[in-house]
Amino acid sequence: MTNRGDLYQERTKGRDVRVANILAAKAVADSVRTSLGPRGMDKLMQLENGEVLITNDGATILSKMKVMHPAAKMLVELSQSQDIEAGDGTTSVCVMAGGLLGACG
Repeated sequence: MTNRGDLYQERTKGRDVRVANILAAKAVADSVRTSLGPRGMDKLMQLENGEVLITNDGATILSKMKVMHPAAKMLVELSQSQDIEAGDGTTSVCVMAGGLLGACG
């Protein structure tokens, strides 16, 4: 049988995990948000081999990022799925998902 203190710690830990997942996914969405639209800014990335990449394509940015967090990886996979299914809208779907997550947290 659990006491009230254990139950409180489980709830607090669960909330902390949810908040961490939302923040990680929002960080990925925020990284591509400024490249969206006709006035989107280019991103300068240095790849592992030292090569410099300049692009404003959300799918390219997300595919070249080294994302470690599982929730953030889901946004990268969401973008890849959007590219496969529709061929466009990869940045939009990532920004939209980040906005929905921001409304939850």
